[in-house]
Amino acid sequence: MMNNLFSYGTLQFENVQLETYGRILEGSPDILSGYTLEKLEIKDADVIAKSGTAIHPVAIKSGDSNDCINGVIFEITDEELIATDTYEVSDYKRVLETFQSGKQAWVYIAR
Repeated sequence: MMNNLFSYGTLQFENVQLETYGRILEGSPDILSGYTLEKLEIKDADVIAKSGTAIHPVAIKSGDSNDCINGVIFEITDEELIATDTYEVSDYKRVLETFQSGKQAWVYIAR
């Protein structure tokens, strides 16, 4: 089964996709309303090695429809979704949201 996954950060990097999924993902731009971005310091050495940075963005639900985050919706397999759960550290949680395009997708937000 295929899943939609919204990325607003390091999962858009080709090197992170290759390390996490073994392939380059194809996606389409989309917008998540009702959220803002903050910075999060990652402590996991494997994630830092893959992304090349310890500072990652994290989506925070604001509830204000004027707040929005630009990103990309990728199609990934169930196995790739599990790999994403492993890549995203425990500071994040995965939720299903509806985007401006009307698509539903998983997105990792602040825990």
